[in-house]
Amino acid sequence: MSTPYPFTAIVGQDDLRLGLLLNAVSPAVGGVLVRGEKGTAKSTAVRALAALVPEVSVVPGCRFSCDPVSPDPACPDGPHAEAAGVSRAARTVELPVGASEDRLVGALDIERALSEGVKAFEPGLLADAHRGILYVDEVNLLHDHLVDLLLDAAAMGASYVEREGVSVRHAARFLLVGTMNPEEGELRPQLLDRFGLTVEVAASRDTDERVEVVRRRLAYDDDPEGFAARWSGEESALREHIAAARALLPRVVLGDGVLRQIAATCAAFEVDGMRADIVMARTATALAAWAGREEVTADDVRQAALLALPHRRRRNPFDAPGLDEDKLDQTLDEAGPQENNDGDDQPDPDPDGGGDDDGGGGGGVPPQADGDRTPPRGEGGSDSDAPSGAPEGSPDAPGRSTGAEQRPVASAEPFRTKMLSVPGLGEGAAGRRSRARTEHGRTTGARRPQGSLTKLHLAATVQAAAPHQRARGRSGRGLVVRRDDLRQATREGREGNLVLFVVDASGSMAARQRMSAVKGAVLSLLLDAYQRRDKVGLVTFRGKEAEVVLPPTSSVDAAASRLESLPTGGRTPLAAGLLKAHDVLRIERLRDPSRRPLLVVVTDGRATGGPEPVALAGRAGRLHRSEGTASVVVDCESGYVRLGLAGELARELGGTAVTLDELRADSIAGLVKDVTAAGRAA
Repeated sequence: MSTPYPFTAIVGQDDLRLGLLLNAVSPAVGGVLVRGEKGTAKSTAVRALAALVPEVSVVPGCRFSCDPVSPDPACPDGPHAEAAGVSRAARTVELPVGASEDRLVGALDIERALSEGVKAFEPGLLADAHRGILYVDEVNLLHDHLVDLLLDAAAMGASYVEREGVSVRHAARFLLVGTMNPEEGELRPQLLDRFGLTVEVAASRDTDERVEVVRRRLAYDDDPEGFAARWSGEESALREHIAAARALLPRVVLGDGVLRQIAATCAAFEVDGMRADIVMARTATALAAWAGREEVTADDVRQAALLALPHRRRRNPFDAPGLDEDKLDQTLDEAGPQENNDGDDQPDPDPDGGGDDDGGGGGGVPPQADGDRTPPRGEGGSDSDAPSGAPEGSPDAPGRSTGAEQRPVASAEPFRTKMLSVPGLGEGAAGRRSRARTEHGRTTGARRPQGSLTKLHLAATVQAAAPHQRARGRSGRGLVVRRDDLRQATREGREGNLVLFVVDASGSMAARQRMSAVKGAVLSLLLDAYQRRDKVGLVTFRGKEAEVVLPPTSSVDAAASRLESLPTGGRTPLAAGLLKAHDVLRIERLRDPSRRPLLVVVTDGRATGGPEPVALAGRAGRLHRSEGTASVVVDCESGYVRLGLAGELARELGGTAVTLDELRADSIAGLVKDVTAAGRAA
């Protein structure tokens, strides 16, 4: 077994280390989610923590790590007779991204359960992690149903396995640690809430600190055991510190004053539910124990808020996590005892008005000034980038297309869109968009299992076994079942798709004062893609060429960020945009052949620049149609006179055209718009 990197040798990353140590002191805090860019010691710190957690005493031979002092009465290996416990190190169990449900929660032997009535249960990773650490690297890439099972077990302290009326329950209390790179996609807000704490990590920009990181890592790689030995003293001291804090924890007093500060802080930042209040209370108590105090202070509450609230304030995937610390300080002062204000009757007002910020400048990002924001359509003012005093008919006047690049405009407010789906039945990754054969969903039939049985179709199994009962010598009430009789349930649910946006950023879109509304529509579709667990990509075209602004990714907020900074101007190389999208889809089909694409072209249908631009765009559209790519064209044309070019493009693609107004879910055109399959009408 390799020697882990010492926890005390990690340079910097104070918040990361504190979040992990507080959970080691008080596992009731609820775990920690570590968010940060790649190469920031996330995994190293988690694996190093295992060496600091105190040993546990277990019942000999128990596969579920029962405590001999108070064994689990429902333990599948029980009941346990009184016996001396065996001490061992707390386990660190890693959950792979590609793990199956059976590997996580365990599996029942369905054949023995049906024929013998025996609960033959093979424990999963949740049982292995009981009274230890469960580490999930890239937790944001786990399938949703696995995350649900994982976090439910963490919240309840137990795992339940239910299969066709056969039930097994076992204790599953562990320190849950998840790491993720936000660039690869976000967790849903309701799942973020199930982690007690969150910390943001980033590589240091200090030269001396970076030098020390490299020096220590090279020394560890050259001689892991020798490097660990040099840090053994600090490791032992930290291990004793954790044990002392654990012993002190039950004596820590959480007074009514600080409890009121906790409640006021959660109310002021408008977090949902009551979990935040409870986590803050437990975190503040652990902070006091870590500091060697028996009473929680206002400073403990402030630190607890910075760890427990940022990820709970997100309302959509485009909100950056973070807290307005000025508002936090003001709230704590107002809710705390009067003497906390150093004799002042009222706390000092914020000269910059930061205390009244209703959204918080999460992550230290100041709110956007009104003067920097282009008002969306319908809010007054012009959506054009032209100067307000430009005379009509001038090159800078609204409605006049120019070849010069114009600065990005802000998007209009997003709205709830209709569901655009790919026709047919797919077999892609689980999601919420198009129909697909999945592990979860409504049962549609049965088949012989391929590999291990995961979802038993009971009626089909009994039907397969029934004709053979006399030949098998059945004499009692039990059904004689053979493995060949077992039938796997086939289920239909929803899959996530690859939604590739092809956005017209040419001068015609900006000059006709539509870009703000167009960005709002694309932002709305991105939000819908986030909720439906899609991958997204973004191709734009303007001037003389098309550009892949964002390769296909699960990070929808990265696409939104690219969209906001998108400049406009120049001619309209529509064919180049469609051909670039074709290249992207061709590569993605090789990488992930089971994920079906949905092409969303956002344009007014105009094509300019080069020889025969309209004909070339038509040929590019027919290329997508020939490969069966499902597509939809969002028609951005406006004005009294409409040329219908977007509709012509949709016919070339073999898809459907919708206007910006029809894209809204509350429009009278209907609730769901199915995308026509390429070649379906042929």
